[in-house]
Amino acid sequence: MNEIPEGFEPLARRSGLTDPWRPIFQKTTDRAMILGLRATEAHCNARGFVHGGLIAALADNAMGYSCRLLLPEGTRLVTISLTLDYMASGETGQWLTFETEYVKPGRSIAFAQCFVRADGVDIARANATFRASRPVEEAG
Repeated sequence: MNEIPEGFEPLARRSGLTDPWRPIFQKTTDRAMILGLRATEAHCNARGFVHGGLIAALADNAMGYSCRLLLPEGTRLVTISLTLDYMASGETGQWLTFETEYVKPGRSIAFAQCFVRADGVDIARANATFRASRPVEEAG
C-alpha cells in the first residue's frame, strides 16, 4: 500500500518546514503542481488523523507552486490570505494529494483554490491570495 501513483516524483524544492514530512512528491501539469504524500504517524495528530497544520501548509505550497507556473520566471509570491474548510479526516496510510484546480494570476495579486484529497476523497478545500513581485528586469 506504500505505492506512489504514476506520474509523481520526489519534490525538488526543499524547505525547513516541510523537510521533516518527507518524502513529499510532485506531479506537474500545464496548469498546476500537485503535491502528494503517503500519510504516516509523523503527519498525524494524537488521534491518528492527518494534522490540520500539515494540510494548511501543503495546500499553501501547492497553490503557490501552481501560481508560479503561470507567472513570469522569477516572480516571487507571498501569501496574504489563506482560508481552509475541513470537510473530513485523512488517516495514516492514505495517499494525500493537494490539487490546485483554479489559478488566476495577475500582475500584483494571484488567486488559487486547492482541494486536499485522501485516497481520492475530498477532505479539505483551501483558497489563497498571493502578492506577486515581478522580477527586477520586468518591474521597470
